[in-house]
This record gives sequence, structure tokens and C-alpha cells, in this order.
Amino acid sequence: MDTTTPQPSPPPTIHSHETAVPHSAAPVATGPAAVPAVDDTRFFGAHLRMSWWKPLVIIPVLLIAMFVLQLLFTFVVLLVEMAAFGRDPADASISPLMMIAVNLSLAAVGPLAVLLTALIGRVPWRSVLASPRRMSMHRWGVYFGAFALLVLAALGLSALLAPEAAGLKSFAITGTTIGLILVALLTTPLQAAGEELMFRGALMPAVGSWVRAAKPALIVGMIASSVIFGLVHMSVDPWLLTYYTAFGACMAVMAVISRGLEAPIAFHVANNVIMMVAGALFAGGEAIEIDRSVGMGGPFMLLFIAVDLVAVGIVWLYERRQRSGLDQEPAIGPRRD
Repeated sequence: MDTTTPQPSPPPTIHSHETAVPHSAAPVATGPAAVPAVDDTRFFGAHLRMSWWKPLVIIPVLLIAMFVLQLLFTFVVLLVEMAAFGRDPADASISPLMMIAVNLSLAAVGPLAVLLTALIGRVPWRSVLASPRRMSMHRWGVYFGAFALLVLAALGLSALLAPEAAGLKSFAITGTTIGLILVALLTTPLQAAGEELMFRGALMPAVGSWVRAAKPALIVGMIASSVIFGLVHMSVDPWLLTYYTAFGACMAVMAVISRGLEAPIAFHVANNVIMMVAGALFAGGEAIEIDRSVGMGGPFMLLFIAVDLVAVGIVWLYERRQRSGLDQEPAIGPRRD
């Protein structure tokens, strides 16, 4: 689109260049005593404390909304293309209009995830994005630049080793190609951000809130959100399913290490945009074919999993440098007082 994975470290001491921002959320009752709705002494991803029934509302609503919106948007586009261009209803290829439908339907789930978590979980909405620090566009830019170079290098290597497996078949530029590239550049970042807001921003801490102890809560949340992320890609190929699940797990580790969503969003955006642009350029001038059936994956997926692990390593190194006080970054957004 993913050596030993660096282990997430406990929330570090905040230095002067990275200001902690206190939360003022109402406490959540969990028995005789009340605990804060946001507990910044815990790992990001296990920092939200909710009553047991709240994740039972948030998680199903988000999953149902994701599927319903995607079905609705793609059905409308299918009807339009059948009427205007005579598209075969059995055609599963991705045209520019179909890419818009898929990307915008997934993008819409991101704000919904933040809104539901904030309203039902009674937490500040910014705590879904990063905690205890503020979200930083500087941090996102640094990660995006590094990850774009990494994904381009991996794509070039896969083109040399296994061009057919990488989907690089027939280079051509047509009106369809240009349309796909424009749509990928404009809407794929929204799609990738929407998925991260949903799976790493909302689902991971929602599941983790069922577990009292911090480390088990984090582990349960990471595993559950990664497995769900893999399953919703609806591939029965064991290699592809493993790749999507590993991708989700690596994004979760990035979020935990960096205490926010900038790194996973940046990698997800870089990965998806570059892969979709490459797919458009090498689709023979036609719509993009995405086949997730049995046999479409293989050992070559290990290369992409290795890329995800390298990205985790980049996040670990950068965040360690940030915590050492060797680099300063401006933060954006008002303080959460």
C-alpha cells in the first residue's frame, strides 16, 4: 500500500520544547471512586477511561457507518457510470469516480470517530489526536518527508525484484490515468487520515478502556484494533490478511511511541498516495484493478511488512531525539485548559 519491533516506552517526561497540556474532562465513574476521563500517566492508546458500555456504542457505530457510507457512495457512482458509460455491474475496477466515492466515504468516518469519542466518552476531542502534548504539523511534515522517501525506495526495489507482484505492469498515460492521479493526490490523504482517526484514535483506546491496568489495556487495544483493521479489508488471502494486520499493528506502535497520530497518518498517507499513483501509471491507461482474492498475496508481502517495521524504527529514533531535547518544534492549536 508494511528485526524486532521497537517496544513502546512509557510516557516520557515533557521537556520545555514540548508542552504538556492538562485536560479538564469530567471524571468517569468506575465504582466508588471516580477516575479522570483522560489519564496522561498511561500510554497513548490506553489513556482514555470510559464506562464499560461506551465502547459498545462507539465501536459498532463506527464500523457500521464505515460500511454503510462506502456501500452508499459506491452504489451511487456505480449507477452513474452504468447510465453514462455502460459500466458492467460486475466490474470491480476503480475508476476516478469510484476512487472519489471510496476515499470520501472512509474520510467521513474520521471526524465521526473523533466526535463520537468526544461526546460519548466525554473527553476533549484533541485527546483523540495526541496526548498529553498538542498535535504538531511540524512533526507530521518531518514524518511525511521521511516516509515518502522510504515508500518510494521500497516501490523501486519491488519493481526490480517482482514487478508483476508489485502491480507494475503496463505503463500508459490516458485521461483515465490523469483523473486517477488527481483524485489520489486530492482525496487519498483524507481517506488515510480518516482510517487512522478511526482505528488508532478511537477504536484502540476504546477497547483498551475495558482493561484497568495500563500495559494490558494497551496490548489489548493494539491487538483488537489491528485485527479489526486487517479484517475490514475483506481479503481471504492469508498473506494479504497478515499484511493488513501487521500494517495496523505498526501504525498502532507508531501512535504509542509518539503519543499521537501524526506518524501513523503520515505513513498511511505516504504509502497510499504513492501506491495509488504508481497503480494508475502502470494500469495500462485503464482503471485500477485491486484483487484481494486467494493467491494474490505471497512471500513478496514480507518486503512491505519490512518497510512498515523500518518506519516504526524511524519513529522511535525521532521521538527519542525529541525527548533528549536536541530538537525543537512549534506546536499548533490552542491549549487545552
